[in-house]
Amino acid sequence: MKKRLWVTAVFVFIIYLSICNHAYSQEEGDMPMQQTIVQQVFEESHMKNGVKEISYDQFIKIMDSGEQFVLLDVLSADSYDKGHIDGAASFPVETINEDSAADKLSKDSKIIVYCGSFQCSASTQAAKKLSALGYNVVDYKGGLKEWQEKDNSLVQ
Repeated sequence: MKKRLWVTAVFVFIIYLSICNHAYSQEEGDMPMQQTIVQQVFEESHMKNGVKEISYDQFIKIMDSGEQFVLLDVLSADSYDKGHIDGAASFPVETINEDSAADKLSKDSKIIVYCGSFQCSASTQAAKKLSALGYNVVDYKGGLKEWQEKDNSLVQ
């Protein structure tokens, strides 16, 4: 009888340790974290001309997610003043360098750059510069032209 009680106690103790270990693992983040929409789109983006590009649909998916990202209009300040995508900050490609980027951006940020259209190379140049400086950046290549063609307005 004592042996049976002792075996039962050991068995209960092992189950208790197992439950405690599982609960501790969940608290400590050992379980895989769910990926955010922004992270997912950044990882799914395709490399072209040395930079990751996203489509209009991917851009909208990010905008609709409500998650944080940095949107940069890399055209001239004059162009920005004439009209830009709502929420964008002006950061002309010719002004991008290590110091100016450090003043405006965090290395932890998810950054989307855009320019005038698929034919415009400013966003590709900006994405290359920022990537070389260690920033996580994608290029919305359709830019202002595609944005407006999809019945979206610009803000001033």
